[in-house]
Amino acid sequence: MKKWLLALVAVPALLVGCGDKKESADLKEPEMPQIPEVEILTPKEVAINETIELAAQVEQGGKKVDDAVVQFEVWESGKRDESQMMDGKLEKDGVYKATTTFDHDGVYYMFAHTTANGVHNMPKQQITAGNPDMTKVLPEDEKESNSMDHNMMNHDNDTSDDAEHSEHEKNEENHH
Repeated sequence: MKKWLLALVAVPALLVGCGDKKESADLKEPEMPQIPEVEILTPKEVAINETIELAAQVEQGGKKVDDAVVQFEVWESGKRDESQMMDGKLEKDGVYKATTTFDHDGVYYMFAHTTANGVHNMPKQQITAGNPDMTKVLPEDEKESNSMDHNMMNHDNDTSDDAEHSEHEKNEENHH
């Protein structure tokens, strides 16, 4: 009698265990979304006192993205702490736009902060408005500019990999 009872408990338990293993084998690892490709469409030279379209086209995995979050950050050279953020509105086919006006000659910078499927990219573009006296243009803080220039999750441009690779090569040489 005890053997039958043990068999009645053990067989279903084994079947349940096998079923769990099969289901977990069918589950796929979630894929990391690709870094959104952001093409800035804003001209690099613009007139003063005219409405300027800040524009960027967003693609991810070769497809235009119509549900990204795009914010344009604009500031005059040397005045990064006075930047203005403008929400990009979807026009069509992954193109987002906002408008602004530059009221005096100057060199300006724009980040197109873009988030698509949880991945952020923020390309930067210089915009020259009118005919600024380039001798009076304040230089950008190179340290800040360089760190902000890199895509947030794009490690293709990251030079630290080169340093790690060189360190790895030195360690290999020491072991030989």
